[in-house]
Amino acid sequence: MIEHDIRPAVAADVPAVKAVTDAAYHPYIERIGVVPQPMEADHAAEVAAEKVFVTGDPVLGLVVVEAFADHLFLDSIAVHPDAHGTGVGRRLLHFVDAHARALGLPEIRLYTNAMMWENQRIYPRYGYEVVERRVDGPYDRVHYRKRLG
Repeated sequence: MIEHDIRPAVAADVPAVKAVTDAAYHPYIERIGVVPQPMEADHAAEVAAEKVFVTGDPVLGLVVVEAFADHLFLDSIAVHPDAHGTGVGRRLLHFVDAHARALGLPEIRLYTNAMMWENQRIYPRYGYEVVERRVDGPYDRVHYRKRLG
């Protein structure tokens, strides 16, 4: 798999987007005590709004992003468990950086559930810094940002 195989999702990808998201986030349900928000997203609406980018054939990973005036929000990153350790997540994070730069945005923001401690080890390795920890409804979240130079 090479960098340029990350592409905008199309309507035909919606079932795969749902399947990969569910497979990636399902293990966290018991740990955090609620269904992770990405599993409840309207995937068809996100794809139609051109917020979803996928990689692999069949789809093995994806990101959901949304551009704001001053940052790119990384709403979700999901890699199918079968593809863990193959570099898919790394390539997706590099894609998000390039996408933000292409849009002329100075930073990327994201959050992860405080109980998803694996993510809290990963994001700092890619230049993300913790901004705050905040409870949003049933979700205890650690918020991150990455300033692009």
